[in-house]
Amino acid sequence: MTTGSRSLPGQGRVSRRGFLRIGGGVAAVTALPPVLTACSDSGGSGTVRIVGVADQQKPIEELLTLYRKSHPDDRFTTSFAPTDQVQTVVRTQLAGGNAPDLHVLFPGSGSAMSMAELAGAGLLADLGEQAWTRDIPSNFDAAYRREGKTYLYSAGSSVIGAIYNKKVFAKAGVQPPRTWAQLLHVCARLKAEGIVPIALGAQTQWVTQLISYALVPNAVYAANPRFDEEMAAGSATFRGSGWADALGKYQELQRRGFFNDNPNGTTFEQQTSLVATGKAAMAVQVSAVLATFRQAAAGPDDLGMFPFPGGDDAAKQWIPAGIVVGLGVAAHAKNTAGAKAFVAFLGQQENINRWATAVSAIPFKRDASTVIDPVLADFLPVIDGNRAVPFMDQRWPNAEVQPAHFAAVQDLLAGETDVNGALGRMDEAYRQKS
Repeated sequence: MTTGSRSLPGQGRVSRRGFLRIGGGVAAVTALPPVLTACSDSGGSGTVRIVGVADQQKPIEELLTLYRKSHPDDRFTTSFAPTDQVQTVVRTQLAGGNAPDLHVLFPGSGSAMSMAELAGAGLLADLGEQAWTRDIPSNFDAAYRREGKTYLYSAGSSVIGAIYNKKVFAKAGVQPPRTWAQLLHVCARLKAEGIVPIALGAQTQWVTQLISYALVPNAVYAANPRFDEEMAAGSATFRGSGWADALGKYQELQRRGFFNDNPNGTTFEQQTSLVATGKAAMAVQVSAVLATFRQAAAGPDDLGMFPFPGGDDAAKQWIPAGIVVGLGVAAHAKNTAGAKAFVAFLGQQENINRWATAVSAIPFKRDASTVIDPVLADFLPVIDGNRAVPFMDQRWPNAEVQPAHFAAVQDLLAGETDVNGALGRMDEAYRQKS
């Protein structure tokens, strides 16, 4: 899943082809936009240049500080930006041979900056010689590897669920729901108290996908774990699957008035503020942004997180759990050795733990020193019970389906399409060649 918590307000809908047209036109973008935050040393011939998305700033800066203690002469520059900007600019730089040495990389396929897309284009360096890669579970191969080579560094997996304001729930006298029927009841109680049940910041495009992703595991994979294989073989479609039930429930939440006014005019930042200040009770979000919600709240302990229920049997709840956004080394990096050395450092268990803690993720490998964020406690039994599935886009065959999904959800919310129309557009995008 593509996230990056600071997408620009008012940004239009742009497909991957649109991104490439924007970046590769008459005045091709060759430098990152000035809105990026930058830190560290000035550039130089021996400098490792790192570009990430905003959600990566905390772990990268923390781990760079540690790395420099044993490598005081190594030099780095770091820049962080919204996902949409990074996807536009870095993808263009990679194709032009002037990319950063180490850059944001999304797992699997499904976006213009995904591991499979960039590795298939010959734009990534193989990391397979590093020791940490031998501990990647085989069921994560599609996220980290292409044709037997490892291209992605990622500390582990994040989950999608409901981040909620505990004080708001307590004031309304409700508990985190465990079934769809309970969710509807809780939302109705909250609405009766004058509280927005679910904050939705659908103007920020990547936010549009999260409720779909939270509902699809129960609607699709609980009954048919081979759905992705059937889609790839052409024997299944979005429109004829449980995706229709998931999007129908998405619409039901809107019809019942359980979202804030004008979700398509509400940003991620506004969504965060609504929950943190108690004007809204919850938001369906990825655990990687928990730190952002906690920073906005009066106190970090004001917030909790629970699996967003999509079914009627709490004991059979399924959830989405996807490998978190990571880093890749550019195939034509100017300082390949320096970039790989830092990645090897990141691959040490204590540093995998540190990165995972910073983004509220579950490390891809654990040892006695691993401590999981307590807020994720309700998710672990589901994961350990093999009822978790990757974020849907991590198995999609191209970078066209995700923007089609973004746009379809926005149109659903605006009443400009129905479920069949939305899924038909996703089916059309799925069949396009990468």
